[in-house]
Amino acid sequence: MAHTKSAKKRIKQIKKRTERNKAIKSRVKTAIKKFRIALEKGEPSAAELLRQALRTIDKAVTKGVLHPNTAARKKSRLQRLFNKTASLSA
Repeated sequence: MAHTKSAKKRIKQIKKRTERNKAIKSRVKTAIKKFRIALEKGEPSAAELLRQALRTIDKAVTKGVLHPNTAARKKSRLQRLFNKTASLSA
């Protein structure tokens, strides 16, 4: 248990930051999941969901939740998946 005032404040800050990071990560995962489901079903809204997923990933990088390289890898994989299924259906 923290003894000093600053240590107690740090604990509060860490809790707040952890909650925020969890929420942002959850948003990213949800956006990716929605895109993948729409893509599997062959829905035309998949392109819009891809755009939203990429945007959510970029926001997570801006907030410092995801490392830029991790975000680039995720975005690349989603885009490749989209392009692959688009070429198959065309």
